[in-house]
Amino acid sequence: MRIGLAIAPETASPLAFVVFRDRLETTMEKVSRLGYDGVELALRDSNEIDVVRVRQALIQYGLEIPVISSGRVFAEGKVWFTHPDKLVRRQAVETMKGLVRLAAEFGSKVNVGRVRGFIGESESHEIAEERFLECMRDCADLAGELSVEMLIEPVNRYEINYINSVTDALEVLDKLARPNVTVMPDVFHMNIEDRSITASLKQAGARVGYVHFADSNRHAPGQGHLNFAEIVNVLKEIGYNWYVTAEILPYPDPDTAAANAIGFIRHSMYG
Repeated sequence: MRIGLAIAPETASPLAFVVFRDRLETTMEKVSRLGYDGVELALRDSNEIDVVRVRQALIQYGLEIPVISSGRVFAEGKVWFTHPDKLVRRQAVETMKGLVRLAAEFGSKVNVGRVRGFIGESESHEIAEERFLECMRDCADLAGELSVEMLIEPVNRYEINYINSVTDALEVLDKLARPNVTVMPDVFHMNIEDRSITASLKQAGARVGYVHFADSNRHAPGQGHLNFAEIVNVLKEIGYNWYVTAEILPYPDPDTAAANAIGFIRHSMYG
């Protein structure tokens, strides 16, 4: 397995769930020096970065972009797939399609987290899900044409009220019926929503497309109570051999958090 770190450009809101929010070239140099294999880019839209400059930096620092994440599309762009306004849903789809096209440039996957949307107080689960499925299929079909995989990330109930557990995500995958859409477990959210992290990973099996690591307090692995050695062993057991990426809060400071994360994850993988 390879190890990644979630980062964002300096234009990102301070509320973005990343360690480094800085010029991408500056961050990539730090990440490479620490020994990471790749960076997950948290973007608001596809126009936020210069493809040529980013590609040059990736080559210079020996990094990959395993995933482009979409949390900022929801948090900063204020658009999502279950929105009752069709025009807002269309804007969310077009923004996500832009990220899909960008992902095709870098051989990346695209995360679908909170941009899926939520179930409004006056609406039913069925209505919200119908909107989500329509938008998601539209994006997934373009992604399929471009050989891009999309990832549905379960997010805990305190952040959103739709697709909270790995089981929820797997049920949605069955309804979507798109082979290029997989599930993206995040052990921080799983600690809240799933009865057993390891059992849910085994349940997902080959449909695990990407994994987020953060400890129970969303700090670097090793700073809370999660058993990462056990989690890594289960990932190996189900045949998962791609990225585990730290999406953590920058505590006590960004540089220390990033160093702590890779050191502990390496120890969990190799002893």
